[in-house]
Amino acid sequence: MRILITGADGQLGSELCRVLGYETIIPMTLPEFDLAKPDVEAKVVAASPDLIIHAGAYTDVDGAEREPDEVVAVNAEGTRQIAAAASRLGVRLIYISTDYVFDGQQCMPYHEQDDPHPINQYGFSKWKGEQAVLASGTNSLIVRTAWLFGAVGKNFVKSIAQAAQSETVLRVVDDQRGCPTYAEDLAYAIVALMTKDVVGIIHVTNRGHCSWYELARAVVREIGADCPVLPITTPQAGRLAKRPQYSVLSDSRCASLGIVLPEWSQALARFATGPGLFSTEPQRASLPQS
Repeated sequence: MRILITGADGQLGSELCRVLGYETIIPMTLPEFDLAKPDVEAKVVAASPDLIIHAGAYTDVDGAEREPDEVVAVNAEGTRQIAAAASRLGVRLIYISTDYVFDGQQCMPYHEQDDPHPINQYGFSKWKGEQAVLASGTNSLIVRTAWLFGAVGKNFVKSIAQAAQSETVLRVVDDQRGCPTYAEDLAYAIVALMTKDVVGIIHVTNRGHCSWYELARAVVREIGADCPVLPITTPQAGRLAKRPQYSVLSDSRCASLGIVLPEWSQALARFATGPGLFSTEPQRASLPQS
């Protein structure tokens, strides 16, 4: 099977390339493949894949507030082109989305049928991407995930691990809750979903949930660092973009298919034993040649 993966050198894309190494991978990455350009659809059609996994995205949540046109061009219009290509080719599309399509006003886990109401530009752009996929009429699956961490690129877990080695104290937000998700586990779940006759929207995260503060404390504990972690509020953090206070995703639909990811704390412990935790930019994935 020929599988086209956008963002193939990113946090999730690199893991997908690794676990799907037995297939023929068509990696699509910057700068040759730019989701903000008008030739995205043509390039995907020319590649003639049997399956598309659209993991590429603009993911800088605060940066999206400064560049609203750019984030929409990549995450919404770029996704519309990907979906149009999938429709023209008659192939399945798996689109990776986010918990940030929700406003965080619930006090119980979000299910797939709950109405999105994004409160920042990043979440809005990903929601527009979801709408484009659903409107395309192609055989598609939207995979919403959350709080992703892994060996490639930047993420919260790596940032905390590195900061704990040099800072005297860490102050971390304690009034936002979500589901930390290990990119390796998510990649294996997506591979499992490829074998299922499932369409629409599905939530896929590691089990359990926590605050950023609780996650930071777990990271510091895993690496054995002697660095205090103190809780602060969202206003004290002073971030540009609003974040949902509670964006926990229910994995009940995923579990009903027999796909259950480990608890986030177990996934973190596995990640902490490998070399990826302290890797820094510009580490990139080793990609197959298409």
